Parts: sequence; C-alpha cells; structure tokens
Amino acid sequence: MTDTLQISKFLHGGDYNPEQWIDNSEIINRDFTLFKQSKINTFTIGIFSWAKIEPKEGVYDFEWLDNIFDRVEQQNGNIILATPSGARPRWMSEKYPEVLRTNEQGQKLLFGERHNHCLSSPVYRAKTKSINYQLAKRYGHRKSLILWHISNELGGDCHCELCQEKFREWMKNKYKTIDNLNRLYWSSFWSHQYNNWDDIHSPSTLGDTTSLILNLDWKRFVTDQTIDVFENEVKPLREVTPNIPVTTNFMGGNPPESSIFMDLDYQKFSKHVDVISWDSYPNWSNDYETTETLAMKTALMNDVMRGLKHDSYLIMESTPSQVNWHPFNKSKRPGMHEMGSLQQIAHGANSVLYFQLHQSRGSSEMFHGAVVTHSLSNRTRVFKDVSLVGKDLEKLQPLLKSKYTHTKIAIVFDYDNVWALDDARNYSDQTKKYWHTIQSHYSVFWQNNIPVDIISAQDDLSPYTLVIDPMHFMMDIEYMEKIEKYVSSGGNLVGTYMTGVVDKNYLAYLGGWPERLQRIYGLSYVETDTLYPKQTNTIIWEDNEYKVIDYADVFEQKGATSLAYYEDDFYAQSPALTKNDLGSGTAMMIAGRTEKAFLNKFYSKLIDKYSLRDSQIPFENADAHLSVQVRQDERQKYYFITNYTDNKQIALFKDSYTEMLSGNSLNGSTTLEPYQVIVATKD
Repeated sequence: MTDTLQISKFLHGGDYNPEQWIDNSEIINRDFTLFKQSKINTFTIGIFSWAKIEPKEGVYDFEWLDNIFDRVEQQNGNIILATPSGARPRWMSEKYPEVLRTNEQGQKLLFGERHNHCLSSPVYRAKTKSINYQLAKRYGHRKSLILWHISNELGGDCHCELCQEKFREWMKNKYKTIDNLNRLYWSSFWSHQYNNWDDIHSPSTLGDTTSLILNLDWKRFVTDQTIDVFENEVKPLREVTPNIPVTTNFMGGNPPESSIFMDLDYQKFSKHVDVISWDSYPNWSNDYETTETLAMKTALMNDVMRGLKHDSYLIMESTPSQVNWHPFNKSKRPGMHEMGSLQQIAHGANSVLYFQLHQSRGSSEMFHGAVVTHSLSNRTRVFKDVSLVGKDLEKLQPLLKSKYTHTKIAIVFDYDNVWALDDARNYSDQTKKYWHTIQSHYSVFWQNNIPVDIISAQDDLSPYTLVIDPMHFMMDIEYMEKIEKYVSSGGNLVGTYMTGVVDKNYLAYLGGWPERLQRIYGLSYVETDTLYPKQTNTIIWEDNEYKVIDYADVFEQKGATSLAYYEDDFYAQSPALTKNDLGSGTAMMIAGRTEKAFLNKFYSKLIDKYSLRDSQIPFENADAHLSVQVRQDERQKYYFITNYTDNKQIALFKDSYTEMLSGNSLNGSTTLEPYQVIVATKD
C-alpha cells in the first residue's frame, strides 16, 4: 500500500449509515457499544448521504455527521469518508434534468435507483465538486479521517447528447481526421463511411452495434469519462486535504464466473487512485464447485487487485454472512467467515471491511448481511464470527507492514484484449471463456502454493522467470517488441491459441502473424478450428493422451520444435505444443485448449525446470490439501496455512514454528479442521 495511507492497525469495520437512524439515538448508542465489542475500528461514512447532508440546494446539515465523527474519535476509531455522489438528491434531478442518465435507446431515465448520473453533465460535476469541497473543509482536519472514498462502485454509461458531444471530441483527439477514422474503422464495409464528426454516435440497438471498433472505442471512452468524473471529484479534496489519500471501490468476483468487473479498465483507472480497494463477495457454500475451487478464484481476484499497483490493498466491502443479490443468498457455514477474511489478509489486504455494519430496516438491502442485524443482539452467530476476526486482526498486528511475497511468475491480463475478444464475431460466444482460461492456468500454481502476479500488457516483464500470456487476441506491434526483448534476454514465455489476431484498431493482420511474432514463437499461423461442445481432438505428449476441446489453432513450424502433435482431423500431425529458443530465452505455444490434466503436467515440468518453488511451504507433506500464502517483512515470513476442504488435514512441520492466532507451538504433526486458518512464524 502507498505510504500515503497512514494506519497503525489492520482496518476492521465497514459501511455505516447512521442517517437511516438519525431519529433514534438509542440505536446509534447501542451500535457503538456493539462495535466496540466486535473490535470494529473503522467506519465508512456518507456513501449515500447526499440528501441528508444537502437536503435543499446550498443548504447543509452536518450536525448528525459531526456527532458520528465525535463518537468514532471517542473510541479512537478511523473514518473513511465517502463523497455522496453515488446517489443524488431528488431536488437536483427535478431542477436540473440534464443530470439524469440516458440509455442506449435515447430514453431519459427517471429519478431513482443509484449510479444514475450523466457522466458529462456540467451541473452534476459542479454539484459534486461543491459538496466535496464542503466535506473537505469541515472534516479534513479531523484526526479520525484516514481516507477519501470517491462515490461508490462506479460503472455504467450515458448516451445523452452531452455525452455524444464528449465522445465526438474524444474521437477527434484520437483520429484527427475523418479520412483517418474511416480508414481505421474499415467503414467501407456496409457503406458505413462517416462524412463528418457529427455522424458519430455511441453504439445502440437503434443504430449500430456491429462495428467492432466502435464498440471498443465506446468502452475506452466510458473508462476515460469515468476517470474524468473521478478526477473532478478529487480536485477539491486534493486542494484542501493534500495529505489524505483517495480511493474508489473496484468490483469483481461475482458468481458464477468470479471474474473481474469488465465494464471499466481498472488497469488504467488504478493510476488515478492512491490506494486500491475492492468489494469481495464470494458465494461460499454454493452447490456447483468445491470450497477449494472458489478459494482459488477468490485468490486470483485478490492477486488481480494487488497487481494493479503491485502493492497491498484494502477490502472495502465484504459480507459477514449472506448477501441479498446472488441467485441464492446462502449463509456462510461456521468457520467460513474467518477463513475468507484471513484469505484476503494472506494475499496482501490490510483490511476486512463490511457492507454493512448495521442492517438497513427497509428497502432493497434490508436483508443483506450485517454485523448488527435486525435482532440488535451481540449473541448471534454472525456477530461472534465478526468479533473473532476482530481479535484475529489484533493478534496479527506484528505483520501489518509486511507485503505479499515476491513472485517469479506473471499472467498477462489486458482489458482491450478481453473486450475485443468477447465482441469478436468468430469462434463461439458460448466457449470463449477468457476468464475461465486465466483461472485454469492460475489454478495450477495456486494448487502448488506458488505465488503469481497478474499484470497488464504495459507492465515490466523483466522481474519474472515465467510469463504466461493466454488468448492474447488483440496484440499490437509494440507489445510484440516487448515480449521479443523479454524472451531474448532470458525470459520464458507461454502463449496459447487465439493470439495475435488483430491490432489495437481491431484490424486483422494481413499475411498471418507479423514477422516479429513468427520469430518469437517460431511459428506461422494458419487458422483456428472451433469445436462443438461434444467434439474433441487429441494430443499425445510424453506418452500421455490429452483431450483438446473448444479451439485448436493450426500452425506451420518456422524454427520451433514440436513437442506434441494433433492426432485427428485435417490438421493431424500439425504442431499442438511447441518450443522455440530465442536469444537466451524460450517461447512455448499451447496451440489448442486442453483439459486441466495437461496444464497440470505441463506447468509441473516448468516449475521444476525453472526452479519456481521457493520456501513457500513450511511443512514436509507438500501433497496435503492445504493452501499456503506468505507475507514477509525485513525480519521474517508469515505463513498463512488454510484448510479449504471439508475434511481434516495434517501438516508435518519441518522446524519449530509459533502459531500467531493461538500462541501454540507448531512442531511435527498439526491437524487443521475444515476451514481452519493458522498463521505460522518460524521460531
């Protein structure tokens, strides 16, 4: 985490909405008694409070918020103060209808819901800047204020005329001339030539949704507009409180895919925040995957967020129990709250924060899990689980300044690429499964307790021994130069099918792969065979037979060594797994999508060949179903050892360790109960 966030303890707390209880001081008094009992030390305030703070235009009521600051400071707590732009007051929509969002069919939305603002409205921007200035002036000096929380879960787009004009300006800045735009948009297709900039309109089912580059540029524009709205909010905060860092809560991990939020380019957005924070809501105890599998997916999401700044991060929201918006809102099993919370800490988080601290009495989130439920009791199972996590975090205080362990492996993930691939009128929409593919490659290392970084295409590759670059469909020449330099300098690269098909303007490469990419992999691309779900091909590698499913790229060798061939169909005996030595490094190509067994075998060989295991595992029986994640500081390593299975697991420790949560010695055989976490340091 950046040094700008000054914290002296792990943050434990979450969203608190006292404005819902403003007429009931007994509730608020009881809340703070319960918060103290459950070791809550951090309060995120004001996320949807605009109508309470500014009930009429230019009229402010801070008394209730002053009181909350006082109460928090009496308990030596921290406040994360949100800007309230996530939900506008009604008076603004009535007086200034331009702030209302317009959908892609041109319909102006009514007041309601949340995140319903126009991204370009000058009035909206002026009003958010104004209220943020008021908040900064009033609370910027308070000792409890540690972080600004900008809006909430940003997302969505607006198609009003203000946004159309901004989009046209964005396009002018990018393409400079209409002729250049027409050339790069390949607009002679279907006679879609643009005659002037006013012809440009956002994608719409009433107009054009089949221009792939238009769709992609709109997504790029929406990210840029959202960042611009964010910066507009941040400006008065930077001016008044330059020493208070800013964040906004990113999203991801929602069922069933458990993927990153794809509507905004977080890799680009991350450069504008001081601290990465995200909302984590894994659906533990579902009926379609094991707890181990979901733990792997959640671990990947944590590593994505850590990779945005290559630093520690915050969990801004999680639930103490169930949510209210999954298809099935199941309660966590006993032990799972501690397990899931400490998983976040293990991967580099410095907080466990919840939505919500006090359950709303009415409206859409009234049944969402909370620390204080409708029972108002400290005797609930959930309250006790939360209190246990609070105690755990206090015991783990010595490792607050530690970081997630150094990694030798990186997986490349790129927003432009996944946007382009998802929209491609090719392959099969049912089986592209880009994020599932990322998970499949990542899972091999997670199961072997080997840490992995998730990086962008813009990140430096040189720190890594192994870089995995799956399904890099949209790849520009600059990136090809980058990976060529990486491999030539001694790096080891793994690519897959669907690589290097189009450039950043969504134009196909003519003549197959560019020469540079051919040189890297020692291959020439021919075509891709898309398989129906019941169809397979086969490869035989090192005397083992593996199925190929969904996709098979056909290549011709241009210097690469083929390690395995396709066995069936018209491309039988063409290379399915290749290796190409370039300079002092190696580039390997997995030409078809394989079953998991192949990836397990393939990466296990690379793990041994490149010595990718380090001292990650402190016990002898490495085959135990135990996950190990490591944080470390200048003094020592902290081993988070978790049993994600439904059965007891045994760890045979090599040396003498101390378990930080219990204080017990770990020497020899130690049994972990289902969902149990231990944190070990070497004596």
